[in-house]
Amino acid sequence: MKESFTPDRKLLVTEMDRVSVSEYRNQALFPLAVLLDNVRSTHNVGAVFRTCDAFRVEAVNLCGIAPQPPHPLIHKTALGAEDAVPFCYWKTPLECVEHYRNLGYEIWCLEQTVASMPLESCALDNRKVLLVAGNEVHGVSDEVVACANQCIEIPQFGSKHSLNISVSVGIALYHLLAPCFGFLKR
Repeated sequence: MKESFTPDRKLLVTEMDRVSVSEYRNQALFPLAVLLDNVRSTHNVGAVFRTCDAFRVEAVNLCGIAPQPPHPLIHKTALGAEDAVPFCYWKTPLECVEHYRNLGYEIWCLEQTVASMPLESCALDNRKVLLVAGNEVHGVSDEVVACANQCIEIPQFGSKHSLNISVSVGIALYHLLAPCFGFLKR
């Protein structure tokens, strides 16, 4: 006999064990930072903040034409995550890359290149990583791709050659950080 599905109920906000902004900043964050290289959409920036908050990413870095908090359209998508996740603005992406490289981070570009590795073959393995995601039309800057430790891509099988930037960052963060989820206290 087939078991029937019994509808469950959604959790109440009070049951979700959410942390406050100050608690977020005082908890152990993963040594993974994100750089949005000239990402122009406030909605994409807000969505990346919200995803980084969900996965305890240590920082969001913005450069070039990327909009910065406080911005009402970033807030509309981030829902306050922009207040929890530390961020920094850089004039150019190379300034940010150099800063993180000096801190011992590897630079990984989320970009399709002739030598990019499929995401499923990539693992953090206790490395500190700056994950770079690029402009909605032009991708990661050529100069950043040229100095990256590696480029990773999300295999795709449809008629388009790319995913929305915030979706790509979410997929990559989930894959890279999923092995660590068992160590997190909810």
